[in-house]
Amino acid sequence: MSNDPTSAVTRTPQNIYDDATFFEGYKSLRDGDTGLNGALEIPALHRLLPNLSNLHVLDLGCGFGEFARFARTQGAASVTGVDISRRMLEEATQRTSDASVTYLRSPIEQYAPTPRSLDLVVSSLALHYVEDYAGLVERVFQGLKPGGRFLFSVEHPVCTAYPAGWARDAEGRKRHWPLDHYRQEGERDTRWFVDGVIKYHRTVETYVNTLIWSGFLLEHLGEPAPTTEVLKVRPTLEDDCRRPPFLFLRALRPMS
Repeated sequence: MSNDPTSAVTRTPQNIYDDATFFEGYKSLRDGDTGLNGALEIPALHRLLPNLSNLHVLDLGCGFGEFARFARTQGAASVTGVDISRRMLEEATQRTSDASVTYLRSPIEQYAPTPRSLDLVVSSLALHYVEDYAGLVERVFQGLKPGGRFLFSVEHPVCTAYPAGWARDAEGRKRHWPLDHYRQEGERDTRWFVDGVIKYHRTVETYVNTLIWSGFLLEHLGEPAPTTEVLKVRPTLEDDCRRPPFLFLRALRPMS
């Protein structure tokens, strides 16, 4: 696995979710709720949501459409889900029967919403696949109405900086999570179900300041850990209190 962060070449947006092996592995993980999504990421995302009643919502990297369907149950007026993966959108369409939910196939980094048309933009664990984060933030800002919000989660930069996984002792026990190349932002070549999964590392500073420079007001920065109740059911998640797996940011487009 190469962790060289020096690539400066602009890549064609990656579509790893249409790889058959990757897709089946991911589908099994999500449907079986064996990862951190159901236990940690999704509950943390829901806690940060505003009242969704009558809101027009955009979900960037919508996957199987779970959030779109959830948002409609909470009263959202409409939800548009954007994803690059044909397989993911086919699955989302099969699971959704709602004329107020629209799925569009497009790379996240190439999608430009209609200016001032949205009340909320959400993205769940997708923006670390996006090379041009600053450009995306600017398009989201322009797409939001004044008073609208941008809420997203990404893999924590502590994890993306040097994605070698846990350092283990001779018996295979987790010793620590190694951190290196933190200040060197850019491409990381990782393995998740398959080799060659490209992610982009950027620091917490970059995630936050890019929002501020684009005109957003930062409302929340979160690094959620498993709750006591979750740990009672899944005690193996105790290790995820030793390093932050996710970073959450919520930002507001000012009224003026």
